[in-house]
Amino acid sequence: MSVDDEMDLELLLTQYFRRQIRKGVYEFKFAHNGLEALTMLLKEKDFDIILSDINMPEMDGLTLLTKINEMQNPALKCIMVSAYGDMGNIRQAMNNGAFDFATKPIDLDDLSLTIEKAVEQINYIKTMEKEHNQLESIKGDLAVAKEIQQAILPRIFPPFPENASQLDIAASMNAAKDVGGDFYDFFRIDENRIGFVIADVSGKGVPAAIFMAVSRTLIRSTGIRGAGAAECMGYSNDLLSNESVNSMFVTVFYGIYNIQTGEVTYTNAGHNPPYMIKADGSIEQLPLSKNIAAGVFESFEFSEDTLQLEHGDMLLLYTDGVTEATDIEFKEYGEKRLEELIKQNAKADCQTMIDVVKADVKAFAGEAEQSDDITLLALKRL
Repeated sequence: MSVDDEMDLELLLTQYFRRQIRKGVYEFKFAHNGLEALTMLLKEKDFDIILSDINMPEMDGLTLLTKINEMQNPALKCIMVSAYGDMGNIRQAMNNGAFDFATKPIDLDDLSLTIEKAVEQINYIKTMEKEHNQLESIKGDLAVAKEIQQAILPRIFPPFPENASQLDIAASMNAAKDVGGDFYDFFRIDENRIGFVIADVSGKGVPAAIFMAVSRTLIRSTGIRGAGAAECMGYSNDLLSNESVNSMFVTVFYGIYNIQTGEVTYTNAGHNPPYMIKADGSIEQLPLSKNIAAGVFESFEFSEDTLQLEHGDMLLLYTDGVTEATDIEFKEYGEKRLEELIKQNAKADCQTMIDVVKADVKAFAGEAEQSDDITLLALKRL
């Protein structure tokens, strides 16, 4: 838009830029004072460049510039025009946010270069605004995804109130990013048996979260039908191997707990071995897994093992986000520190144990950024 009370400028601009106008590169609109220009700006929002004289009746160029600044549109550039001897007003215009200036009589070749320079900046700003809007949209989608992910994990404790006098269970998952690849789950198989799972998907972010949701659904739907631990992992592994993208896999510890007898039948598919905390305060780590992670390749024969929980015994399951958490000097939290902490809190209930471990990991890491999901699950026979 050209804003000038001198009519001859309109003819000069349309003549000089006739080729760009004819090709649709530029489109000129003309106003004859600041008030008229402001009215046009309020009606039409697609102006990119304002070429404005400073000295005009009704509303001068400096006042128009102030009004344009109030619109807070960084993609709208103002080029101010005045007589060569009016440098005071030109300096004020530049200090007030004008993009550039031209002096009368206008050098149209120089003005053309100034407009091209303004167009480059406008295009850059619009590109940045578009990318910003896309990022905000993604951020919003991630917030919703985080809510959905948290919603599919059990969050009501105790999860089996009818067995609250026999069984204590607690769990927690803290994602390193907006969404994570860790998950835990527990579900009733029948009157006496409870299935429980902790797992860690390879990778981070959205791909891991999607693979996590698929893995959790497969294991739960298979386990809830009463399949044994090894059978459940074998079936889930075959489906995950067929559907795996970018060689993703998931380490899983799946156990079936008998509420009446305290027996746990489990399959460890490449996961960190849990700790058994005895009622007398002693602890032992379960043997290392002989199975591969789920999703690596199909038709693998998973093995299963059994252990016995006596009254007062607890199983503490965790993902490597606990032991591999690092401080600002990149030192790892490690299994030894975890074991010492467990010994000091061996008589704790499940929720307290999880809270203590999370707090200690956080204190150890200090100002260091969380690099991996941190997930814990504790199960205790009362």
